[in-house]
Amino acid sequence: MAKKSGGVGTKTRGSFTSKYGSVLLNIKDKPMRVKIPTQIKEERDITRIPPIIGEDVRMVEIHPVEEPYTYVRINYDRDLGEHLYEVIEPQLSEDEEILLEALKEALTSILNQTGEETGDEERKEILRIALDRLLEKMEIVLGDSSKERIFYYLRRDFIGYGAIDVMMTDPQVEDCSCDGVDIPLFIYHRKYGSIRSNIRFDNEPELDRYVSWLAQKCGKHISVANPMLDATMPDGSRLNATLSKHVTKRGSSFTIRRFRENPFTPVDLVRFRTMSLEMVAYTWLCIEYGNSIMVCGGTAIGKTTTLNATLLFIPPQMKIVSIEDTRELNLPHENWIPSITRQAFGAEMGGEVSMFDLLRAALRQRPQYMMVGEVRGAEAYVVFQAMATGHPSYSTFHAEDVQSMVHRMENEPINLPRALLSSLDVVLLQGQVKVGDKMTRRVKAVTEMVGMDPESGELITNTVFTWNPADDTFYYSGHSYIYEKIRSIRNWSPRQMDREVKRRIDILDYMKATGVDNFRKVASIISSYYRDPEVVITEVRRKLKENREAEKPPEE
Repeated sequence: MAKKSGGVGTKTRGSFTSKYGSVLLNIKDKPMRVKIPTQIKEERDITRIPPIIGEDVRMVEIHPVEEPYTYVRINYDRDLGEHLYEVIEPQLSEDEEILLEALKEALTSILNQTGEETGDEERKEILRIALDRLLEKMEIVLGDSSKERIFYYLRRDFIGYGAIDVMMTDPQVEDCSCDGVDIPLFIYHRKYGSIRSNIRFDNEPELDRYVSWLAQKCGKHISVANPMLDATMPDGSRLNATLSKHVTKRGSSFTIRRFRENPFTPVDLVRFRTMSLEMVAYTWLCIEYGNSIMVCGGTAIGKTTTLNATLLFIPPQMKIVSIEDTRELNLPHENWIPSITRQAFGAEMGGEVSMFDLLRAALRQRPQYMMVGEVRGAEAYVVFQAMATGHPSYSTFHAEDVQSMVHRMENEPINLPRALLSSLDVVLLQGQVKVGDKMTRRVKAVTEMVGMDPESGELITNTVFTWNPADDTFYYSGHSYIYEKIRSIRNWSPRQMDREVKRRIDILDYMKATGVDNFRKVASIISSYYRDPEVVITEVRRKLKENREAEKPPEE
């Protein structure tokens, strides 16, 4: 049983120094507003899995997110005909909830870290030390399980993402969105698609405070005067939020598109069957020899993910400049300038830095490779001018096919001359498709922009790879103008070109077979191949041969 001297806790001044910096406890002799219970019942289990509510609801799967604290249970509601995402967290008793609120109030006003900026693990240790000191000052003794439950909520709300922390930690969640007050949050699950969760914000002030807190966590400001926000979260995830009912009538809203610390690689694209080995090898050669690529498709079908993965093929010493509204690209290259736009501010609403401004500045920096997060306006003209002058450029664009892309490019608000469109070398058309009983992503076609017919003015295209929905396979047409261009540059015969393509396929196959899943390791193998191709391909083929021999069944 947890005990405490009766009455109201008082605050006194204290401080401590951790190995991560000095931490001050600015505790004054001031009574707390919340009366702390004299006794708290001890519960041994930190988190208990509650029973499923509803006769028509059955459990599909359950997995830990941060054992033994948090779990996620996927349920299926037969009555509604949909999956449900249930977040399971430690359940606090009424006394523990009162104590937690008192500790939050105290820590908010007394904890102030000084010194160098620290990471999450360091902040957790500092928070735990501060909690121990505060409980000691209050003369409160907690059992181990109660203390762990309370500490979980403290670090969740002070260091993590509060109510949505489990969603932001679960690797299966691609994005989460809140549509307003007293509406369940929806998440996009990698396996089950868009499903409803059991998390919701019950009242308007609580949701408004949470959205303002998210903005502050991003280092941004959101207010009634500027109620819309597009920002980057500390972990790199993309946040779009609105405040109050001025622009969204159901109350404040937010959508967070998750960002992986370890981005997807070309090997992952093969593993997920988004592209075939031959297609990825083709993309590798395109990027190495400076051919511009645009990834086209609808909303939220993985265009930026595919672009980021293929950009790992850029040689490591090349100078790269990327331009985005919010930071999404993540590359291991050192010679890389990631630039982002900035909104206007101040009474005069000055200081705006648009994508067009960044693009013009980038061309003066002599980049060897340029990336533009998404082409949608005046910057398209500069991007295609850069392509025409020999700067390999890479971007994403909202279009379902090449004809739609050309139509959007030639009309408002882009108004791009058709002659400039021929500067683009390759278009990757990506889409969300149904394979079997689940939705997945596939690069449905890889099309080369060969040039423009001088008589008819029509663009000449060549589709190199296509996806066959009947058996979920990729088909190579047998001819590529990009391969012909590379052959001309290197003075290779068709046989030498085929041999080089086979080399790239073997290296990708080796990384897939050996389970290389870290983007820095993938970039390191690619870089090694650029430095000494013969040594790398010899070693790769030797290990592939060993793997095949090891997989052979023993002879009887």
